[in-house]
Amino acid sequence: MTTKTATEKSARHTNPDGTVGGLVGPNAYVAPTAYLGPDARVLGNARVLGNAAVTGKAQVYGRAQVGGDAFVSEDAEVFGNAQVFGDAMVSGDARVGGDAKVFGDAWVAGSAKVYANAQVAGSAQVDGNAKVSGTAKVFDHAKVSGNALVSGNAWVYWSAQVFGNARVRGDAKVFDHAKVSGYAQVSANGKVFENAKVSGNALVSGNALVYGTATVSGDAQVFGDTQVYGDAWVE
Repeated sequence: MTTKTATEKSARHTNPDGTVGGLVGPNAYVAPTAYLGPDARVLGNARVLGNAAVTGKAQVYGRAQVGGDAFVSEDAEVFGNAQVFGDAMVSGDARVGGDAKVFGDAWVAGSAKVYANAQVAGSAQVDGNAKVSGTAKVFDHAKVSGNALVSGNAWVYWSAQVFGNARVRGDAKVFDHAKVSGYAQVSANGKVFENAKVSGNALVSGNALVYGTATVSGDAQVFGDTQVYGDAWVE
């Protein structure tokens, strides 16, 4: 990895305001319109384009691309073939790698990781120690936080929340104002939506649906073609 090493041929970027920015490797590119903080680095074959800004001790490397009005700050790293663009922000100790994309007004913060072919878009937030991987998508106003994991081909969207140590995987969908928390898992083709809540050690799997204001908690397991809806409570 080139992340911690600046080559001898690295040069400092000149920012649009005339200030001297951070290091740019010999094969990397930072557009004249982009801002690079004095301690930031752009290495490898990475590109920083448009009005994007990389500040703090943030690093962009590999073949990663940061563009538009995107903002990468603090100790964040964007690497691999990852793309961060639009008005997206990556901050804290967050990592965006692989072929992941973060765009729109999305925000990846804390020690969160977005990698593989995952996408975080719209006004979605991924923070804490959360991970989004595989071909998973988190978008609209959804939030994934804590130690949560969204993986496989799962989608979390609209204003849904996944937090705690929850897992959403497979082809599962969590959307509307639904919440999945604790050590709960939603997998296979399971769907949790409207104002439903899944918590504790509960499992929603198969083609199961949980919706309305229903709650599935404790050690409950909902699977097959089961539907839990209305004001139902399963634990």
